[in-house]
Amino acid sequence: MDKQVSYESLSKGTWIIVLLFLLTALWYLPWRAGILNENHMIFSIILYGAELFSFFTIMLHLFMTWRLTIRNPPPAPSGLRVAVLVPSLNEPLSVVRQTLLGAIRMDYPHQTYLLDDGRRPEMQRLAQDLGCTCITRADNNHAKAGALNNALQQVDADYLAIFDADHVPSKEFLTKTLGYFNDNNVAFVQTPQDFYNLDSYQHLKIPKSHSIWSEQSLFFRVIQRGKDYWNSAFFCGSCAVIRRSALDAIGGFATGTVTEDLHTSLRLHKKGYASVYHAQPLAYGLAPLAIGPYLTQRIRWGQGAMQVWRKEGILLTRGLTVPQRLNYLASAITYFDGWQKAIFYIAPAVVLFLGWLPIVDIGMRQFLWHFLPYYLLTFVAFEEINRGYGRILQTEQFNMARFWALIVSTTGFLRRTIRFHVTPKESADVHGDHHYMIPQYAIFAVNAIAIPVGILGLSGHAPLPAWALIGNVFWACINLGLATLVIVTTIFRRHRRNDYRFPVPLAVRIDVPLASSELAVAEDISLSGFRIYARLVQKIAAHSIITGTIILPNQEIPFSAKVIAEDQKKSNKAHAIGCRFLWTDEASRDRLGLFLYGSDLQWRILGLSDRIRTPLENLRVWLTGQGFHELGAQHWIPVLYHRADVPAAMQQGIGLISVDANGGPRFFLTYDTLGPIADIQMMIQGKYQRQLVRIKEEFGERAGSSVAPVYMYHTAESAAI
Repeated sequence: MDKQVSYESLSKGTWIIVLLFLLTALWYLPWRAGILNENHMIFSIILYGAELFSFFTIMLHLFMTWRLTIRNPPPAPSGLRVAVLVPSLNEPLSVVRQTLLGAIRMDYPHQTYLLDDGRRPEMQRLAQDLGCTCITRADNNHAKAGALNNALQQVDADYLAIFDADHVPSKEFLTKTLGYFNDNNVAFVQTPQDFYNLDSYQHLKIPKSHSIWSEQSLFFRVIQRGKDYWNSAFFCGSCAVIRRSALDAIGGFATGTVTEDLHTSLRLHKKGYASVYHAQPLAYGLAPLAIGPYLTQRIRWGQGAMQVWRKEGILLTRGLTVPQRLNYLASAITYFDGWQKAIFYIAPAVVLFLGWLPIVDIGMRQFLWHFLPYYLLTFVAFEEINRGYGRILQTEQFNMARFWALIVSTTGFLRRTIRFHVTPKESADVHGDHHYMIPQYAIFAVNAIAIPVGILGLSGHAPLPAWALIGNVFWACINLGLATLVIVTTIFRRHRRNDYRFPVPLAVRIDVPLASSELAVAEDISLSGFRIYARLVQKIAAHSIITGTIILPNQEIPFSAKVIAEDQKKSNKAHAIGCRFLWTDEASRDRLGLFLYGSDLQWRILGLSDRIRTPLENLRVWLTGQGFHELGAQHWIPVLYHRADVPAAMQQGIGLISVDANGGPRFFLTYDTLGPIADIQMMIQGKYQRQLVRIKEEFGERAGSSVAPVYMYHTAESAAI
């Protein structure tokens, strides 16, 4: 048995839920087939078919994910020839720059190549300035796959790390992935595609919590790990390493479809190669900012999956194992979910408008007796199987947002040529997107009108039975609510800045005329600006220029900035000012970018999570009174500190301490390792009055960055001295 791989299976409690779900399905679905209304048979069969499709996809999902892999990466062997390929077409220069900076600084010897299909002079200059090679070609045949295949003819390497132009890798990406190639049968290693802009269209922040939901969390946290168990994890086009000889064996990256990643994966698996999914996020990209780019991307993925299905067959193709066929089928068939959702969104309106019942009149009691157990257990089983990443409400909201895009994507099964569209990366490219919501507006209007028509009996047909009227009005209200969520979320999500503001705290020194510098906290920081909180000796006026240094691990970055906003609303204890950087040194800007991008800093420091408790975990918490506790609001304060338990000659350090609503210290951030237990003496400054506090620290966790790690400690006790 491979000691570097272990497995996570469904818990006994989840298996009990799944068994109950299957028993209710065996009870409900045959009964449901026996009560189809013959007077409206076509409508009845369509609706029943949608229910059967839902059950079938759940069973496929259960098959894929009942067991997940847990991998410990082997050490990367020395001496491998590695090339890093970054395909680019029309992405902004600033976005590509961050990716190349992160790629160049990765640990392990390698050469970085920019594959510029836009043939832009500024990209040539960028590559030259950063010390990497720029490869162009005369045409854009076969889009991204063509650019990669063109690079294969010019790159001398045995292993190829591939990153989209907006995905910034961490320093340890190569050292965490190359060891898997000790197995000569491994063709590629895929890692998650995580994203740093947590305000994107596909992210939802749960109010008053540290919970961030992402539409792709379920796929990368659960589904890919389940596919990995069946040797069916697929290459996702970015954040992956591929063996060159395996590519040569299949003739290079697959062409002829707009999803070269899925297509290439299938051909490698057909050839008998193995794949590895390393579930640790090791790169962070830029997710679509608005509904337009989001849906365009999903349509391309779906159309490509249909093209692969048509070209390769999936179920009937040779070379795949039965589990691999089922896993690829599950990935392709998911796009037909748009048709199923459309049926569910329209069905109650059809009943209320036309008086068509999809089942015979059986009475409310009998209907609920069969219907409720099956659908309640469907929802519970969905949450349990997905290990806390399912989130039925958020999932259904995004099902409503993308259902029409999924329907459009299935047309790829019939189309031979489809144009490759690159997802827009700048906020200026993503607004004016109301036309993308026409299907949601239509669902809202149809259901909103159908409710009074059904209640008032305005359809001109015989009144509906009371149980049918109540059930369909309730169903239409659910559709109204989902459409409203999508419309409101889309309308009110606007991005006025091109650069994402990282909500991480950084200590800064502000130069004060005729006085010593002042420690302050910088928050909401990007390469274009930030907000600082400080008790300055004199008030800083709007439009004035400030100078200082940003304190990072092992270095301080000098900066100057223009004050563009002031905020002193809540109290006069802290003065908040918004600033825009005035960079004169490109190297300083790059050093700050390396610290912010390609890391999990905001997740670790802010205690964010994309997982919630499952129903069984909530039940356990309710029964025992023990469980996870949400963190309340916290404010960060800069501190000067030294170790009280080591000689006093130790160099003084600068860190950040968080305080809760009551002013008590909770977390301490530093760039130094303090050991498992340390006695710290510090001078707190910044947002609140100065005071000396001695805190005994217990080790918390290490958050990585491309510059150096940040260490977060939990405070154990404190006392004024």
